[in-house]
Amino acid sequence: MKSYIVGVGMTKFEKPESRDWQYWDMAKEAGSAALADAGVGYDLVEQVPVGYCFQASTAGQRAVYELGLSGVPVYNVNNNCATGSTALMMARQFVEGGISDCVLALGFEKMKRGALGGGADGGDFKTSPVARHYGIMAAGHGFEMSPPTAQIFGNAAREHMERYGTTAAQLAAVGAKNHRHSANNPNAQFQDVYSVDEILAAKEIHSPLTKLQCSPTSDGAAAALVVSERFVVLHGLHGKAVEIVAQSMTTDTEASFSSGSCIDVVGKPMTAAAGRQVYEASGLGIEDVDVIELHDCFSVNELLTYEALGMCEDGAAGKLVESGATTYGGRWVVNPSGGLISKGHPLGATGLAQAAELVWQLRGEAGPRQVPGARVGLAHNIGLGGAAVVTLLRR
Repeated sequence: MKSYIVGVGMTKFEKPESRDWQYWDMAKEAGSAALADAGVGYDLVEQVPVGYCFQASTAGQRAVYELGLSGVPVYNVNNNCATGSTALMMARQFVEGGISDCVLALGFEKMKRGALGGGADGGDFKTSPVARHYGIMAAGHGFEMSPPTAQIFGNAAREHMERYGTTAAQLAAVGAKNHRHSANNPNAQFQDVYSVDEILAAKEIHSPLTKLQCSPTSDGAAAALVVSERFVVLHGLHGKAVEIVAQSMTTDTEASFSSGSCIDVVGKPMTAAAGRQVYEASGLGIEDVDVIELHDCFSVNELLTYEALGMCEDGAAGKLVESGATTYGGRWVVNPSGGLISKGHPLGATGLAQAAELVWQLRGEAGPRQVPGARVGLAHNIGLGGAAVVTLLRR
């Protein structure tokens, strides 16, 4: 069976503690927007997978109850930064498996100010789910006092620079592009434009990454209504429907750790495997894609993802972004929303916000950030620990 997204919604992504709201408020706002977009009542929703990382158990129910008390199954999903796309994948599986005709995927996060921790309370990485990942990093690079997530991705950037000659300016070009894109996104946490030189001159978080190349902590929510072809026909939703052509989730294999490289530890092999699976399942390739929302938690991860998805050869990502191939007028438009770096990164909402942006793009509803003629979109959402989800959408 086929599955379609017929409604999407999201809140503005906000700096933590800057807005007086709770996670259930943001979830209601995003969920209500997705239902309204589709013109579908909550009474028709049969199941609700809900993604978040930092709220308590059954926070999904507390949030969903703001939409209605219909007694449907609610699943609480936590898959680190890939949480939102994991909720979307569950919704798709329910529909394509013939279990349900209408499923609401919802994701939210209410975060604290400051740098994101590394997944270990009190810095005890021995008990952390990412202990193996940070152990590989420490063996090759030692452990510094910078924020752990910036450190592991920053070390991946150092390796890429040493191995391929990638420059600090090429890394900064990712940040400049995504900040420039976010200026046209009213839902983005930041809407300021910076030059490459300004990004290079910003506060260093972990060399070579500066603050303007790192995604911020954020509050926000996003949602997508996933339905069957039968539901589309019954409710006359052809004008809203965007098909989920293929989707894959991969987790770490031996390839993540055997090389001892931070490039592999942060998920490049997972992304490459998920991309291959999606291309094989859909019969489409990266050459067929028009618009991409990918997981630029740090500028280097955007470059690594270019290579993993087959947009360029290994080592050529710096030159690719520098050439203008991944912005308006280029071969692809990558992160027209501003990406995680500028739009923000409330973990549970991120993957669903990517889906929302692509649905708007493929429907031609993205306003001043519209990618001309976009028909095929790709979303990439990854989390340390690890999980990578690649989703291919088509109008």
